[in-house]
Amino acid sequence: MLYPVYVHLGDEGHAHGVTFPDFPGCFAAADHWEALPAAIQEAVQAHFHGEPEAVPPPSSMDVVARDPQYQGGVWLLADVDLSRIETHPVRLNISLPANVVQQIDAWVSAHHMTRSGFLAQAALRAMQPGSKQAS
Repeated sequence: MLYPVYVHLGDEGHAHGVTFPDFPGCFAAADHWEALPAAIQEAVQAHFHGEPEAVPPPSSMDVVARDPQYQGGVWLLADVDLSRIETHPVRLNISLPANVVQQIDAWVSAHHMTRSGFLAQAALRAMQPGSKQAS
């Protein structure tokens, strides 16, 4: 689905920042224009994780482009794949060494997370293009 996003232009020392008029509190950034689509998709998925019903329909570009708070940057229509927002958990059974499970549990407890959430984030990070694990 096409959503209007506003890009705050970066420079040699700063990334391009993305504001989502339809998603208050959701932001993305990328150093290069080519990386913006992936950063936008990832930000939306994280923002609405587990709550796809909370995603509003896109605003009209005609309406948001007239908003005076957006100046000095550029507008884009971002193609956001809403089907990639996590909708429901799937139970699975895995085996890990006991000492690894203990380390995971200590880490998630200290970071106010769940074991499942930690493992999901670690898997997604490992599969990102450019990660050593994805190569």
